[in-house]
Amino acid sequence: MKKTMLLAAMFGLAAALTAKGAEAKENYDNLCAKCHGAEGKADTKMGQKLGAKDFTDAKVQDSIKDEDATKAIKDGIKDADGKTKMKAFVTGADTPLSDDEVKALVGYVRSLKK
Repeated sequence: MKKTMLLAAMFGLAAALTAKGAEAKENYDNLCAKCHGAEGKADTKMGQKLGAKDFTDAKVQDSIKDEDATKAIKDGIKDADGKTKMKAFVTGADTPLSDDEVKALVGYVRSLKK
C-alpha cells in the first residue's frame, strides 16, 4: 500500500513538473521569443535592434543571476536614458506572472544554454 501511494505521488509530481515546463515554454513563446528567438539565440529583427541576450551562449547564461532575470521579468528593463527595452511581463489578461510562473520561466531560459 505504501509503495502504491509513493508511486502515485511520484507520478503526480512528474505530471505537475511536466505541466509547469509546458507552461514555461508557452510563456517563453508568447512573451520572449519575439526578441530572444524561438531557440533563445536573439536572432530576431527586434532582438538584434534591442541588443537582446543570446540565451544559448554559456557565457551569457553565466553572467545572468536568477535574481536579475526574475527582476527583469517582473519589472522590465530600461536603458541608461530610461527608455524601456523590455516591458514587465503579464499574461494575456494583463495579470502579472505569478512567482511560480516567473521561476519556471527562468528555469526554461536556463534550459536554452548550449
